[in-house]
Amino acid sequence: MGIATDRIGASIWGTLAARLRGARSGPARAALDVFAIRIASAGFAYVAQVLMARLMGGTEYGIFAAVWVWIGILGHSATLGLSQGACRFLPVDQAVGRDDAVRGFLFGGAVVTLLAAGLLAGAGLLLLRAEGTLLAGPYGAPILLAAAILPLFALQDFCEGVARSQNWAVLAIAPPYLLRQGLIMAAMVGAVWSGAPAEAWVAVACTLLATALAASLQAICLIRRLRAVHPPGPRAYRWRPWLRACLPIALTDLASAGFNVVDVVILSALMPPATVGLYFAATRIQQFVAFVHFAASAATAQRFTAAHAAGDRGGLAALVRMQGALTLAATLLVGAGVLAAAPLLLGLFGPEFRDSLPILAVLVAGSVAASVFGPGEDLLTMLGGEGVCAAVTLAMLCLAAGLCWVLVPPYGVIGAAIAMAVATTVRGLAMAIAAHAIHGLATPVRLGSFRTRDR
Repeated sequence: MGIATDRIGASIWGTLAARLRGARSGPARAALDVFAIRIASAGFAYVAQVLMARLMGGTEYGIFAAVWVWIGILGHSATLGLSQGACRFLPVDQAVGRDDAVRGFLFGGAVVTLLAAGLLAGAGLLLLRAEGTLLAGPYGAPILLAAAILPLFALQDFCEGVARSQNWAVLAIAPPYLLRQGLIMAAMVGAVWSGAPAEAWVAVACTLLATALAASLQAICLIRRLRAVHPPGPRAYRWRPWLRACLPIALTDLASAGFNVVDVVILSALMPPATVGLYFAATRIQQFVAFVHFAASAATAQRFTAAHAAGDRGGLAALVRMQGALTLAATLLVGAGVLAAAPLLLGLFGPEFRDSLPILAVLVAGSVAASVFGPGEDLLTMLGGEGVCAAVTLAMLCLAAGLCWVLVPPYGVIGAAIAMAVATTVRGLAMAIAAHAIHGLATPVRLGSFRTRDR
């Protein structure tokens, strides 16, 4: 009995040691790098949100939160899917030596992203001017500043996708999620100390400055590194296949961005700004949990494409299993830590924000439940099936919005949290079903992924 126990223990410790060694390189190492940066950026963002909530008060903070949500929705979708498309097309073109197509995608993608974002910002302002009330009210100045942020935000999103396609995880993630957050915090503190009013438009102006600086630095660094790999030369533009794949991805990005913030948008329509700020604070802390999936996706999505292009079916399936198992384990661990620290983290926003703890608990539960179903969305986006992915995401956006409209009036902010937890779980299940139907890959995590077997 003792010998058998020793063998089991040795087997378990050997497996753990092998997995730790594997985490030092390859996609696991990249995921750890991305996750570390996102956790650091979440820390900066958390401190920044606490400062803004403390400085501005509930009403002004709620206005800023609503405007920032719309910047995220429109900025991510203004790339027309070319940001995610970089991870799909650039590795393949590089593998087969189509350097002219690589240069064409890089230059053309940046130009189209800036033009699309500028047109989107202008069209939005025209619609709001025709509506007549928002631009004249307390949202007016923040919205005008947000329109200036939009092209910079979209360009930085495109740069992130290009850097991810080259497996430059730190260059992809650090400028938008670490540098930008740190600059927002520093600029807001400096502005208030210099005598600026602690109002929402000042916070958005600080965001404009921070985004401009972070995007410029990232673009300069990315251009230098790309020139070392792809010297200047002729460009080829393959717009038909690019846009055929990227526009559904853009629709998915828009729906995904909407899905991530639909609760805040509906609450801002049904509840006063102070209540929106209360809910938004909980979502900012919940982002620590959501970053687990983001880190895993940033590290492995382009590797799915490479394995598929090489015909390595076994390697692709193993990568899917590894990503799913590690993501679920990390989500559980981070979620438990966030809930344990939640009273302190929420209390720093202000005494009244401790009431957000049930909201946070429900949102974390939804993230954990969704992670059980694995990387179905990444497989659909990277390997083919982006149209189905867009349809599923749109359907889940409608489900989330419908549940919010039904549950918020009787239950308030906790109703919005329940709606999002349910929709997030159903979305993970639907993506897993679609990925299996199209690619024959099983993405849900199985218990055996965490157990060792005798050989």
